Amino acid sequence: MKTLAKVLGVIIVVIIGLLIAIPFFIPVDAIFNKVSEQVQNTTGRTLTIAGDKDLAIFPSLRLELNDVSFSNMEGGSRANMATMKQLDVHIPWSTLFSGEVKLDKFVIREPDVLLETNAQGQGNWQLFDKVATEQSQQSTEQGQVKLPDNFDIELGEVAIYGGQFTYLDGQTGSKQQISDLELAVLLKSLRQPLELEGGITYMGERFNLDIELDNPIKAIEGRPFTLTQNLTSALVDMEFKGNIAEQGGNISGTLMLQGDSVKRIAKWQGVELNAKDNAFNDFRVEGSMQLQGQAFTINKLVATLDQLAIEGMSTIHLGERLALTANVDLGMLDLNPYLPEPAANTEQPSNDDSQAQPLEWDDTPIDLSALNALDADIVVRSSGLKARDITLGENQFSIKLDNAVATLSMDKFAAYEGQGTGKVTLNAARQPYHIDTQFDLSGINAEPLLSDAVKFDKLMGKGALNWQLTTEGQSQQDFVDALAGKLAFSFADGAVKGANIAELVRKAKELIKGNTSALSQGLNTGFDKSQQTDFTALTGSMNFTKGVGVNSDLSLLSPLIRITGEGQVDLPATKVNYRLVTGIVDSIEGQGTTDDSTGFKIPVRIKGPFHDVAVNLDVGEAAKEEVKEKAKEKVKDKLKGLFGG
Repeated sequence: MKTLAKVLGVIIVVIIGLLIAIPFFIPVDAIFNKVSEQVQNTTGRTLTIAGDKDLAIFPSLRLELNDVSFSNMEGGSRANMATMKQLDVHIPWSTLFSGEVKLDKFVIREPDVLLETNAQGQGNWQLFDKVATEQSQQSTEQGQVKLPDNFDIELGEVAIYGGQFTYLDGQTGSKQQISDLELAVLLKSLRQPLELEGGITYMGERFNLDIELDNPIKAIEGRPFTLTQNLTSALVDMEFKGNIAEQGGNISGTLMLQGDSVKRIAKWQGVELNAKDNAFNDFRVEGSMQLQGQAFTINKLVATLDQLAIEGMSTIHLGERLALTANVDLGMLDLNPYLPEPAANTEQPSNDDSQAQPLEWDDTPIDLSALNALDADIVVRSSGLKARDITLGENQFSIKLDNAVATLSMDKFAAYEGQGTGKVTLNAARQPYHIDTQFDLSGINAEPLLSDAVKFDKLMGKGALNWQLTTEGQSQQDFVDALAGKLAFSFADGAVKGANIAELVRKAKELIKGNTSALSQGLNTGFDKSQQTDFTALTGSMNFTKGVGVNSDLSLLSPLIRITGEGQVDLPATKVNYRLVTGIVDSIEGQGTTDDSTGFKIPVRIKGPFHDVAVNLDVGEAAKEEVKEKAKEKVKDKLKGLFGG
């Protein structure tokens, strides 16, 4: 027994020695040359091993190759499709006799892989062109290949460490690159799902991947296949499940994107969003999508941004210049978090909190260069809109953007209890920017509209307001300074706040008649919010030149007074200067009277800055008119005496 044991021991030692020694007697270079030849015959590409080659045969066939390169397709942008520092492959002995490619281990270190398409859209990853040529009779569709039925690949432990992958689109010239690869691949068969997990770095950010491809042989042969992808990162999470067809030229499925900071994503892309704390934060986008050629479409879109919610559909046409078409419902759209703060008031605050502060226009330059980044054709609906102090009701508008010229058309407009239509055209293709506006509003409540729009809250009443105004500039101050055009208004059953003009006229009349007690009651007064002049009708128009509006047809009617006047509103200086001719009617017959007599008349001056308008009576002029009336009466008396009247 001892002798047998010794013999067996010697045999085992010899076998082990032979296994160790065999690689030294195998012509390694000849083997790899044969492998390269087989790769050439199968794929039409060249496999080159420029570094050391290591071959072991126990317990499985092990190949370690250094400085490996694999040639690119003909006409590619560089000589090699892929290079790698090291390729370590473990192949079970059984696979050598089965006709199938099976791997126990497959490790790639520091790969540099280029995936690119040529001008015809053909991808350099189509590795079996030679097989396709030899078996063209088996092709089922133009541009597809058919692998032999007995051809298969089984991967065991597959890993990629380091290196980079680059994608280059030969039709558009776009280039994308990922690096710092740490990936694991599981593939039991080309006809079973391929799973990929791991992480990559793209533009300095780390992304974790979990991808499943339902049938790799479909992808190799150019047939449609199903792809499920989950991506997570500090910037964004993405889920996609859909179909890939036309060799990647047609992608369709369901897509979900979400993240907690649009500002961070913009900064990652080199854009600094100087936004408020409550703007451009968390977001979510989901819907069915399709990317076909250069058109990316999302149907049944549901998106949220901060407190905003959007539903609808959108198509983005990619290429040298972006083009966007969309039809969306914005719900209640509050733009205030996304608008810059107005310039800070440099005036010292008053100790009296009730004192109104001067109005100042913002001279901060406005940058509209982003309008030249894309073209757009968008229809938008919303149940309401807020922009600074302006509040709109249900509305629908369309936006057309063509080479930095934007046209906003108000198809349905509800605001301040009224209705209207309008259009704004903004030309940002040149500087200074040019704006043209045309609006026709009816049933509008004047006080909140003027207060929100131009901080003027002295007019009450409902009526019509229309304008055709143009301006140009690069700041709010510029736009106000350059305002030109015409505005017309017609309001009914309202009031002018700040003074009771009828009462002031009565006091002036008493003073002229010699009742000096009217002086103690005050004829010149500042704005008094407790006083107002009621009217049944207020009409007029205003022509603007360089921000100054001139009016010459103002008419205010009420049962007690009639007012006509002229003057101007200086928007750049935020002040008003009007001279009104005010009269008290001889009899009260209501606003329907046909009696145009206004009895005693007196001019009234409305003058001052918007925040502190003063209403003053021109008593001197009134007295002159009264003297003229008395002289007329005396002449009448004389004539009566002469003719016995």
